[in-house]
Amino acid sequence: MGWAGSLTRIANYEVETLQKRVAEIAGRKLDAELRMTLLDAEAEAEAENARTDREAAMFHPRFVQGWRARKADLQAKITAIAVEESGARDALTRAFEELKKYEHVVEMAAVASRREAGRREAAAMDEMGLRRAGMR
Repeated sequence: MGWAGSLTRIANYEVETLQKRVAEIAGRKLDAELRMTLLDAEAEAEAENARTDREAAMFHPRFVQGWRARKADLQAKITAIAVEESGARDALTRAFEELKKYEHVVEMAAVASRREAGRREAAAMDEMGLRRAGMR
C-alpha cells in the first residue's frame, strides 16, 4: 500500500511543520508579552524615581509619552501575533483532521485486504476439502 503510506507521510509532515510554526509563533508572543511586562515595570520604576527626584520629575511627562507610544506599538504586535497564532492553530487543526482521514482510509484498506485474504484462504481450504472428498 505505497499510495496510502505516502499520503500518511505527507499529512504527517504537514502536521509536524504546522506544529513547529505554532510553537515558533507562541514563542514570539511570549517574548512580546514579556517585553510588555518589562516595559510596565520600567514605567513604575520611573514613576517612583520622579516622585523622589525633582529633575526626573521634570522629564517624566516626556517619558510617559514615549512609554505610551512604545506600549501601543508592542500591544499592536501582540495583537497581530495572536491573530497569526489563531490562523496557524486553525491550519494545524485542519491538517490533523486530514491526517486522521488518511489514517482511517489506510486502516480500512488494511481491513479490506485482510478480509480478502481470509476469503481467499477459506476458498482454497474449501477447494482442498472438496478435492479430498472427491478422491474418496
